[in-house]
Amino acid sequence: MVGASSNALRPSYTVFSYLRTQTPFNVTPINPTIRDIDGVSAYPSLAAYAKERGAPDVVDVFRRPSELVEVTREAIEAGAKAIWFQYGVINDDAIRLADQAGLDVVVDRCMKVEYARFHGGLTTSGLNSGLITSRWQRLSS
Repeated sequence: MVGASSNALRPSYTVFSYLRTQTPFNVTPINPTIRDIDGVSAYPSLAAYAKERGAPDVVDVFRRPSELVEVTREAIEAGAKAIWFQYGVINDDAIRLADQAGLDVVVDRCMKVEYARFHGGLTTSGLNSGLITSRWQRLSS
């Protein structure tokens, strides 16, 4: 996860933590300003990650849109198979570059929300109820 944060108040921390603890995904923070998040060692760049661990399957991106072309180039050079741009993380040039390089591209979606949506952990309130339903259940009094 490029741009993962160790600040628990940031969405890039919440999504990192959720994906690490609630999914089967092996999530690694990529951020040159931190050493680790909750004991998971961070890498300063995608190149450093790829050198040690090989090509990432998916690069989940929490960065400013102005930084996306460079992040996309790094993802391509690291051998990523897909790039996922989180909510509001949109740059047409980066999307085009990733698409032309043959990466699978997801834009303006949250991996946490999509995972929860497909695995029964998302309700209209955003809380994990453990089930998906289209009907409100009456509370017994």
